[in-house]
Amino acid sequence: MHIITTYFPKIISNLILISCLLISVHCAANDESDNEKAKQRNSARLNNVQQEIAKQESNIFNTNKARATLERQLKNDDLAIAKVAKAINDTEQSLKSTQEKITSLSEEKQQLTSQKITQEKLLAKQLRSAYTTGQHDYLKLLLNQQQSEKIQRTITYYQYMNKARINEIEKFQTTIEQLVQVTSQHQTQVENLKTLKMNQQKQRAILNDNKSNRSKTLESLSKELLSSKQQLAKLKTDEANLAAALQKLTEIIRAEIDLNGLSKLKHKLSWPVKGRLLRSFGSKKQGYLKWKGVLLGASIGSQVQAIYNGTVIFSDWLKGYGLLTVIDHGNGYMSLYAHNQTLLKSVGDRVETGEPIALVGQSGGQDRPGLYFEIRHQGKAVNPKLWCR
Repeated sequence: MHIITTYFPKIISNLILISCLLISVHCAANDESDNEKAKQRNSARLNNVQQEIAKQESNIFNTNKARATLERQLKNDDLAIAKVAKAINDTEQSLKSTQEKITSLSEEKQQLTSQKITQEKLLAKQLRSAYTTGQHDYLKLLLNQQQSEKIQRTITYYQYMNKARINEIEKFQTTIEQLVQVTSQHQTQVENLKTLKMNQQKQRAILNDNKSNRSKTLESLSKELLSSKQQLAKLKTDEANLAAALQKLTEIIRAEIDLNGLSKLKHKLSWPVKGRLLRSFGSKKQGYLKWKGVLLGASIGSQVQAIYNGTVIFSDWLKGYGLLTVIDHGNGYMSLYAHNQTLLKSVGDRVETGEPIALVGQSGGQDRPGLYFEIRHQGKAVNPKLWCR
């Protein structure tokens, strides 16, 4: 009994210690199991996040790739429209010239016809006069040996009249030949006019097809939505492209002694097109970007005119600006004309104030026709309102 009393508390204590140890081991095992599970869950979440990031990166890559493809297609559509629009413009000029030729030939034909009728009447009168005086009188004079002086005067008169008739006949023949030639030319020009009109109809049909293709491209581009940050980045890239192009142009421009710039022409120049001001210089464009020129609304196909004398130093398609013409006016001054339907001048061409250089369009992805117009001095954009009135 004493033994039991002595050792029982120790046994109990040992049992309690063992139990605690077992519980601790069990708890440690449970904690380790929970940590492993948490680790697995976190690992799975990380993997999901990484997959989502990869998916988003893939989507961004595919979106940018799709937009790049569509933008190249847009450039091709714009250039195709420009080519046909220029052909139509040339055809219209030819139609105008041909119509003027037809009008001129018609007037000449009418004059020659009137001249022919007058000459016919004069010849008929001369022939009647010759007949009434009688050829027999002339024969009598030749056979009559008397009054020789009178005979000589009469013969001279007959010779003069005969020479006058021959001269009129020659004039009449010349008139007939001219009339035949003019009539032939007139007919040729009429046929040319018909051909030009047929060509114009075909060209307009092609133009409509190209415009339809462009609309589809723009529709596809609009589906590839850009975030505000992406739009801002795109606009910054477009501006950087323009700035780089202008920098290169500035470096290669050779000063011309007859180009004096625009410094003395403030408030004296005309706007390149007549239209409503859609965007003002310095107004907000996107984010912190501002308009460095003006956007003028105008009907498609309207003529864009050079604001002043100069030399064309750029005439091509540029991303973000479409079909663009840049004119050097000397002393560091340039004028820019963008979003055109077609360009009428090539690099190196000299242009005069008011001369047509392009036709209004909506190239470069614009949703409505208009002209984007800038004036720059030493590469820096200045307010066009200070020069144009």
